[in-house]
Amino acid sequence: MNMKHICIPLLALTMGTTSCRKYVEVKQPNQREFIYVADYQRLLNNVGLFETSVSLPTLSADDIDLGANASLERLLTNELKNIYTWAADYYTSDQSDAGWDQLYNQIYVCNQITANVMTSDGPDVQKRSAYAEAQAQRAAAYLSLVNLYARVYNASTAATDPGLPLLLKPDLFVPLNRASVKQVYDQIIQDITQALPLLPDVPSNNLHPGKAAGYGLLARTYLYMQRYNEAADNAAKALGLQSTLLDLNDYATGGKKYPRRLDNPEVVLNKKSIKAGNINLPLSTELLNKFTPDDLRYSLFTRNGSTFQPAFAGRGSYRDQLFANDGILSGLSVPEMMLTAAEGLARGGKTSDAMTLVNNLRMKRFAPAAFVALTASSAADALRIVLDERRRELFGTGLRWFDQRRLSVEAGMAETETRVFAGVTYTLQPGDRYVYPIPPKNIELNPELTQNQR
Repeated sequence: MNMKHICIPLLALTMGTTSCRKYVEVKQPNQREFIYVADYQRLLNNVGLFETSVSLPTLSADDIDLGANASLERLLTNELKNIYTWAADYYTSDQSDAGWDQLYNQIYVCNQITANVMTSDGPDVQKRSAYAEAQAQRAAAYLSLVNLYARVYNASTAATDPGLPLLLKPDLFVPLNRASVKQVYDQIIQDITQALPLLPDVPSNNLHPGKAAGYGLLARTYLYMQRYNEAADNAAKALGLQSTLLDLNDYATGGKKYPRRLDNPEVVLNKKSIKAGNINLPLSTELLNKFTPDDLRYSLFTRNGSTFQPAFAGRGSYRDQLFANDGILSGLSVPEMMLTAAEGLARGGKTSDAMTLVNNLRMKRFAPAAFVALTASSAADALRIVLDERRRELFGTGLRWFDQRRLSVEAGMAETETRVFAGVTYTLQPGDRYVYPIPPKNIELNPELTQNQR
């Protein structure tokens, strides 16, 4: 028997007191020895750790508009107000950023697994499987981080644009110098491509990445890099493994209960927002105007503001209420893959193929008598339709913010956003405000961790 014993804390890890001498605060009590591959698999089974993802992009995106509702304005803490108004700074030096903490916690545990599982006791096939899953989860965490705290990928500047601390070993005593954006994306792609052959065709449940999730992560990665052909190719591969769509007609009358995320066949990789509170805010008029009254997503996934507490004018997102306290999906889904593939096809001039995917999705979002196939007069028209469909299908998930980011650097797509808070008008111009600030608490403890220019 291999008697190499690895001690890993069982309690939660926090990034709250990050420093160059200790980048993760590890609570020491209740340690146990990790000897067997099953011990490492239990780490990957930690739903509370790996199921959760960031929530603040929902508040930053133009899906949400508080309008002039004073009762809703009072709900926002100072840091949430800062995020909603795209302020220069979000947190004070004594506040932690829950999204940063959570994602680096995931990375730390993944690094423990990749560093040690291959020397644990147990079948080699199980070791390789756990290693691959840890790589995929690490890639997912870094993909979220680099699209929050670094500039939009630009092939001409990515090698010098500051990215993130790229931590690949379970070492608590490392400096937090930022790798370049290119290095972070290269690592994401390397992790996923190495993991893919060892990921299962069908995972035990959607909390664990299978091959469809691997291809889906690559599709999302290439989409954010504006490598649209590769995004479409990988989205198609994901759909070749998982393509089930829910027919919203089955749920529109209330006769059938909408499935929770764990049981939803559309979910490719199950992630939810850390907090769901900010999704119960008013949806913007701009978003709501993109729906027609007979769109079942409008009637099923939104509700009149009078049904929320506190009440407000307009409509709010109801996705998280369809299955009580289930939270909002921010992970990968079949509809996202269909629309990613459609966008790549439209950008590649394959107008008919792009519209086929869009209409195949929409057929499940309207009653048969109300469905009318959309048509595009050109590739540019198809692209506009696809992007509008992404807004209708993916609203309230936080993915809109990442779309706004990548489109903000594209000629003809960049928009100037405005919103009013407490009587003051705030403006978001294309530029560096699409990059979240590094938590100042972390910078204070790690002087080598430079702040984003905003």
